[in-house]
Amino acid sequence: MRNDPFSRSSQQGRRRGGLFGNVRWLVLLAFAGYAAFYWFSNRSVDPYTGESVLIDSTLDVDQEKALGLQAYQEILAQERPLDPNATVSRDVREIAQRLIAKVDVVETALAEEHGLQPGHFSRGFDWEVNVIQSDQANAFCLPGGKMAVYTGLVPVAQTRDAMAVVMGHEIAHALLRHGAQRMAQQKLTQIGQMAGAASGMDPQQQQMVMAAMGYGYLLPYARGHETQADEVGLMLAAAACFDPREAVPLWERMGQASGGQSQPEFSSTHPNPGTRIQNLQALMPKAMEYRERFCEQARQ
Repeated sequence: MRNDPFSRSSQQGRRRGGLFGNVRWLVLLAFAGYAAFYWFSNRSVDPYTGESVLIDSTLDVDQEKALGLQAYQEILAQERPLDPNATVSRDVREIAQRLIAKVDVVETALAEEHGLQPGHFSRGFDWEVNVIQSDQANAFCLPGGKMAVYTGLVPVAQTRDAMAVVMGHEIAHALLRHGAQRMAQQKLTQIGQMAGAASGMDPQQQQMVMAAMGYGYLLPYARGHETQADEVGLMLAAAACFDPREAVPLWERMGQASGGQSQPEFSSTHPNPGTRIQNLQALMPKAMEYRERFCEQARQ
């Protein structure tokens, strides 16, 4: 019987490969276990939507306020706000005050719809709004209640009612703690990236996995946030005595302002304008009911 000079080294290679494969699976299982533990131990029920959401349980209102304030100060250092006594600044501030005044009643009403108690997390916010000179048709509200409206939004909104719809939408992101939810999602993403690297995946494989996760989970998750903010923001605007019906022509104008160019919905963080308008139209009876219930002027 002829001796094969390569047989021993081949067997050793197979043993090493088998050992490496086992280690890879152990590493993946360890990271999967940690991700599952993080997921289940940081779940809470959102009173606005009745849905179970992922928010790091160690993140409290003071920490969110600090993060929002830091980001706000950095933005205002680069983009100087208008004089607070300018007409547009006063108008935007007055709209914000009316919306904020209805946060508690809207949260309570939405929580009751889901059989929940309101959390009133936003009672600890330090609300502030500035207007920034810019051609952007945009606005934002950071965690903790720091807000800004860009002057480019004014000609697109056209009316105070439409401006209230946009500002209500942005306030809703802060009320729903979407920033905190994104931070928790980023942590899970980092766990996945570390698992891929530690298990020996090559960069191309890691990229493919992350792309699949993005299209299959992260982007739909972001679009869900936008839809939630549309609903809560619309209820806020209605309760604050603004006309929620201005939401539909507003988003039609927003689509026109963007030149009608938008990504396919599956690859975007936002619903396409057509989907958004359909959702808003479906919400309109509820919004008008909120206006009747909570707008004192509507009952006079």
